[in-house]
Amino acid sequence: METNQQTTREKGYIGEDLAGKYLEENGYSIVKRNFTFGRVGEVDIIAEKNSKLIFVEVKYRTSDKFGDPLFAITPRKVQSMRKTAQGYLYINKITNKEIRFDVITIDVRDRSVPPKLNHIEQAIW
Repeated sequence: METNQQTTREKGYIGEDLAGKYLEENGYSIVKRNFTFGRVGEVDIIAEKNSKLIFVEVKYRTSDKFGDPLFAITPRKVQSMRKTAQGYLYINKITNKEIRFDVITIDVRDRSVPPKLNHIEQAIW
């Protein structure tokens, strides 16, 4: 039996796949997907470009039920991303590396047109 949580997770993977493909097509290397740091949080995609490490949050929308995807980037989510990124850097003994936090929104609410992808660089600081 399929639950709503599984459906949500599967939709998230679809969005992350689209975002990952977009990043690779634009010169980014995918370093890690779905990095989890204990109970602190998860980062959808960790990528690298021009010697910079980029932590990417992906928001994928198939309906208007949850509103604009950018509204899902709450102060709590920002704090979680920062702490998770710190955990990634610590675990991997990465120091003196420039980092950035990006958001990619993917809107597929209108099925008659291709998905609308919006990449916001340095969306979180």
